[in-house]
Amino acid sequence: MKCCLEHVELAIDMYVDEKEEAPIINKIEHTHTLSTKCELCENPAEYIVGE
Repeated sequence: MKCCLEHVELAIDMYVDEKEEAPIINKIEHTHTLSTKCELCENPAEYIVGE
């Protein structure tokens, strides 16, 4: 799940609830941020949580 800084904790909680394991969290490189939106709101995504 791609998410902004505001929703990263919620995305982690959602992943743990669904998969019952800790997610891998990657910071999105600046080259990808122009068109990448948070899946929970319309802010630019900063992290990828999970697969």
